[in-house]
Amino acid sequence: MTTQNAFLVKQALIELFVKRDLSAIDRYWDTSYIQHNPSIPDGLELLREIVMNLPREFSYEPGMVAADGELVMIHGRYTGWGPKPIVAVDVFLVKNARLVEHWDVMQEEVPSSITKSQRPMFCWPQWRPENHSTL
Repeated sequence: MTTQNAFLVKQALIELFVKRDLSAIDRYWDTSYIQHNPSIPDGLELLREIVMNLPREFSYEPGMVAADGELVMIHGRYTGWGPKPIVAVDVFLVKNARLVEHWDVMQEEVPSSITKSQRPMFCWPQWRPENHSTL
């Protein structure tokens, strides 16, 4: 179930934000979707509106995915959402193959050249031999 839920969340976000396929909302999101982002109400209407009004230069890049049963976290980069790229961790509760609840933690991306460690905020872990997800 954990791997299936991780794949489902990643696929849902790719279809919605990369392909901008609004029908993904009907396939993956639950009609009683609960939202914990303070700027977005519960339900699916504003989600549809947000995607319909994304600027042409908007892009979404999925990154690492971690899952524990029904909880899935995905690290991603949103470019064109605001004046600077945003790196986020989106957390979803998945029940019966539907995204039913969402939390997120977002911050503006800082170039690695000005971080204390000189490491990027959005990358694959260096310790993983494959450095790529199979999801």
